Amino acid sequence: MSNIEKYKPAVRKEILILFAGLVWIGVGVMLLMLAFSWLSRTYSPDVFLFSGIGTVFALLIHHFGFLRIVNSNLKRILSMTGKRCLFSFFPFKSYFLIGIMVAMGMMLRHSAVPKRYLAILYIAIGLALLLSSIRYIRCFVKTGRGGQMQGDGRRPSANGP
Repeated sequence: MSNIEKYKPAVRKEILILFAGLVWIGVGVMLLMLAFSWLSRTYSPDVFLFSGIGTVFALLIHHFGFLRIVNSNLKRILSMTGKRCLFSFFPFKSYFLIGIMVAMGMMLRHSAVPKRYLAILYIAIGLALLLSSIRYIRCFVKTGRGGQMQGDGRRPSANGP
């Protein structure tokens, strides 16, 4: 074992699934807290309108976007054997995309766009992340019991996938 290998944080795939879910929950909560802190400074009935619009977009993003990503990640993680690096819960190329999204979020927060409008976007993405993280947590609970799940969150049947 090389010097680098003994310091690599290697974990089982069940822990990767849990860690992925916790990261999605953490980022979702952070985005929602920012959005609601911005909306709490708005003294107008628009707060409910903006929250509602953000929630509708969250459901769309969750269903048509993030669930596909979660299913792809779960399929990849569940096919892994042995212990893997803790940070392999996302494919390497995804970290580049995450960096771009973080940079865009920082630019938007420091832009002239009114925060109450940004709150719609932050609610949409934050709530979609929270909703999608449920699939990771469900998979972790089911695989933790010794059951092997398919990438779409279902247990494999005796008749095949």
